[in-house]
Amino acid sequence: MTTAAPTPAVSVALAARPIGMFDSGIGGLTVARAVAQRLPHERIVYFGDTAHLPYGDKSTAAIQAYSIKICDLLLRQHCKLIVIACNSASAAAYELVREYVGSKAQVLSVIDPIVAHLGQAYAGHRVGLIGTKQTVNSNVYKKKVDDLDAGVDLQSLATPLLVPMIEEGFFRNSISDDIIGTYLGNPALADIDALVLACTHYPLIKEQIARFYAGRVDVLDASDVVAAAAESYLAAHGLLAPASATPPAHHFYVSDFTRSFEESTRIFFEQEVHLEHYPLWE
Repeated sequence: MTTAAPTPAVSVALAARPIGMFDSGIGGLTVARAVAQRLPHERIVYFGDTAHLPYGDKSTAAIQAYSIKICDLLLRQHCKLIVIACNSASAAAYELVREYVGSKAQVLSVIDPIVAHLGQAYAGHRVGLIGTKQTVNSNVYKKKVDDLDAGVDLQSLATPLLVPMIEEGFFRNSISDDIIGTYLGNPALADIDALVLACTHYPLIKEQIARFYAGRVDVLDASDVVAAAAESYLAAHGLLAPASATPPAHHFYVSDFTRSFEESTRIFFEQEVHLEHYPLWE
């Protein structure tokens, strides 16, 4: 007995469902921005767990607990794809989230797409990586890169001052140039051919990093690679949102609201954003 194919109406309904994304705060909006630019007809539901930011200095168990509860919210929003738009959460909770979500939605981390890109574009090369302590200490990038067996020599460095620096608005100035230069001058990053920005905040200082290297090193922004991976998955499964004459209405939730968060979202998303306070932890 063969199973009947789904009706076109069901397929359209599935494709019209939103893409869910979450992060410890607003840094993941750089990924949301890249997805919105590449897939302009997709509706995004974003949750920033600002009550617990940053995830970079939280335990694995805590991050896993936060991630599961946030995914419950995104599944109630009927998301067809959930993007863990946070390196720390991707490192700590991806496998657990994927198992928890099951067949209800596809789960995409910010780590696997960039690892695949390194294997394709930088086989046999020395590559640097900067990120939070949690991401770097998890060693997840190195494990996954080594599993590719592509000869990529990955050298990682924790750069914990960069996230608070960016969130406080201390970038694109001489103070941030000094901090960035001190980190990038670390011997661990000597003689690299490319540098992975393994934190969703770091695209905001990509130009400063590129200026430091003066064209000698490729600076890799994972958000564009993740957006391409999301498009590939949706296209392969017939889940790309249908074109519409009106732009999609994105929703942005935060677990703790301050006016400064709303002001910062304009910098990360590059559009006017209304944050809705969703007290998930009360």
